[in-house]
Amino acid sequence: MRTIVKLAEPASLAEYRAKPGANYDDYQDKGTLRSRLVTEQRGLCCYCLSRIRDEHNEMKIEHWHSRSRYDAEQLDYSNLLGACKGNEGALGRDQHCDTFKGERDLSRNPANQWDRVGELMRFGGDGRVSSYDPTLDGDLGAVLNLNLPFLVNNRKALLDAFKEMMPKRAPLQRATLEKWLLDWNGGSTTGELRPFCQVVVYWIRKRLARP
Repeated sequence: MRTIVKLAEPASLAEYRAKPGANYDDYQDKGTLRSRLVTEQRGLCCYCLSRIRDEHNEMKIEHWHSRSRYDAEQLDYSNLLGACKGNEGALGRDQHCDTFKGERDLSRNPANQWDRVGELMRFGGDGRVSSYDPTLDGDLGAVLNLNLPFLVNNRKALLDAFKEMMPKRAPLQRATLEKWLLDWNGGSTTGELRPFCQVVVYWIRKRLARP
């Protein structure tokens, strides 16, 4: 996960929410909603950071607080996220993200700046993800199943490829690391980020923190 900066909600969502009896199922402009979520998440799933596209069969509109348990939040834009399909249709143990999560709660919302999700994530060189926060750390496995082998392998492959392109002998300059961090963290563009980018962002930040 990475921290998501929410944009302005679609006007159609605000207008529809103001109508008596409004509910998510009857909201007709989900295409615009999907597009807005994908844009603000820079083309990445809110949980595993794999690629998502703003098409019905390419992503899910995730309710961080489930509709069944938090009816009042079903049209609250701060509660809506863009998620991947999460291996939908596979055995439960092979699912992940919203598909695995179901109706369960998460301790932190990546779209809530105060939850500091981006600061609390750890990415190991072996591709596994964890958190400095014990509760969130438990959620990553028990609620989101983010250490499935293929997700771990994708993160490790990206980090290995990044390390392979680095200069082999010349020492890394701080200015170079800062430029890479800006690039991988999306600070120099407004477009899509690379899938699983946070594993590289985490590695660069660790290098910058060295004395």
